[in-house]
Amino acid sequence: MKTSLKNSIYQVRLNLQRFADAEKVDSVRGLVSTGTLLEMAEPGNTSDYENVADIKTVPALGGAPQEVDVTTLADDQVKQLEGIKAATSVAFSVQYKGPSWNKVHAKSGDRKQYNWRVTYPDGMQATFTGSFSIQFGEAQSNGALTYTITVSVSDGPNFTDSPSTGEAAPSNA
Repeated sequence: MKTSLKNSIYQVRLNLQRFADAEKVDSVRGLVSTGTLLEMAEPGNTSDYENVADIKTVPALGGAPQEVDVTTLADDQVKQLEGIKAATSVAFSVQYKGPSWNKVHAKSGDRKQYNWRVTYPDGMQATFTGSFSIQFGEAQSNGALTYTITVSVSDGPNFTDSPSTGEAAPSNA
């Protein structure tokens, strides 16, 4: 008896575009983080970004606005309005490699406002400005050395649209 693979619950869909160049990745079905880049440009330069290092993690970017209390004595419950967004610090975990360490270590703590860009595999970007510091991670037996780049965000983040077009695919498709 022949069974059709099309109707089988064992059918696996493989989207080869997820392994292609970043410009060609289609994020309609979702996106894995492999290929995400952290780049940096000198203060005042927003066009010549250089890859910073081999990042292991990207923190949550963006933030919720502060709440402004507008409750009066006549109110029977708290009332709040959306205020301004608070600038936060973001910490990127980085795999230690000598050459990339040397590149960022020399600039760490100089209090200059560098331009930063996170580029996701589908080409969507987040840009922000801020000074940064470095903290070297703990060393352990049979463990890889890492360090953390912490950026004190003074402006941003600003997000671009994803180059992927069309309708988002349903989660069960």
